[in-house]
Amino acid sequence: MLSFHSPYFYYNPYEWWKTSQDLLAFSWIDVFVQASFYPLFAAMFGFGTAMQYEKAMERTGSFWKTGVRRFSFLLLIGFLHAWFIWPGDILFNYAVCGFILLLLLRFSGKILLLAGFVFLFVPAGMFSVLLLLSAQMDPYNALFWTDIASVSQSIAAYGSGSFAEVTTQRMHDWSNNNITDGAFLFQLIAILPFLLIGAGVYKKRIIQKWSAQPKKTFFLFLILFAAGVLLKGIPHLLDPSHIAYMYIQDSIGGPVLAASYAAFIVFACTKKTMSGILQPFAAAGKMSLTNYLMQSIVGSLLFYAYGFGFYGQITVTTGVWLCVTIFTAQVIISGLWLNRFKQGPAEMLWRTVTYGKGR
Repeated sequence: MLSFHSPYFYYNPYEWWKTSQDLLAFSWIDVFVQASFYPLFAAMFGFGTAMQYEKAMERTGSFWKTGVRRFSFLLLIGFLHAWFIWPGDILFNYAVCGFILLLLLRFSGKILLLAGFVFLFVPAGMFSVLLLLSAQMDPYNALFWTDIASVSQSIAAYGSGSFAEVTTQRMHDWSNNNITDGAFLFQLIAILPFLLIGAGVYKKRIIQKWSAQPKKTFFLFLILFAAGVLLKGIPHLLDPSHIAYMYIQDSIGGPVLAASYAAFIVFACTKKTMSGILQPFAAAGKMSLTNYLMQSIVGSLLFYAYGFGFYGQITVTTGVWLCVTIFTAQVIISGLWLNRFKQGPAEMLWRTVTYGKGR
């Protein structure tokens, strides 16, 4: 939500928000949400792909053509989404990483897990050390500074520009975050490892193993949660503007906290009471692509100039309540939709493109 209603890509968030209420709200988001949910979603994507691969191999002995069609469609949707709705798109990156995953799905779950953890933590550790050493040599350049020119450009385009001007700004933002100055490599090492881990988790049946041992799973949650919160809190404890601390927070702390969330969800699903509480969210999960795209459409209409034009005028706290309201509505609508249909509209289209009208 922050990147919808403010130039989040270009400012130092620890200095941008001024009121105590907004600073507190941002701190909670920064520690418990930022960089700790996309690893879950990416791992689930890898998990689902491995499941489809296994079923396809049992049924036809091949998944290659199906996978290519599936990821090609996602690549196209991601491209259109990024350029014409919201530049923070993740679908394009999922698709690119999905093509790479297709080449690796033939390996065992153990190898996929090992590769995922190596690709995740080795580069993260190396970059963390390099950033820390760089900060020792040049403390001034180790700080994250707000890009005033880009902030002004974003506010002008999104806040008062025409649809063409907003689209031009979207293209610029997306390219800046995905292509320019090696950004794609960082996107690759930030997403592909979680697809590998998710696929490995499916092949090793780790979810079933965790479900069979709820006490150990809850203990694992406590350990990972404590470690994750500590790592995510480093900038708040030491220096919120230090690039190295911010990188460690997201690249290492984010995945650790995400793993704790996964452990807790598995544990909760072993309890009837908790499982019942989580059940309504299952419908929203089954329509994840539809809901993701709708969130972007609603967000762009709320904040961009060709809609209500609230860009740059929303506080963090208001943004949080908007996010809760939109998602609550989606949970309700998803439940009602799935009472009549088997899939969401975007999921239906994706399935048709992947398998044809007969499936």
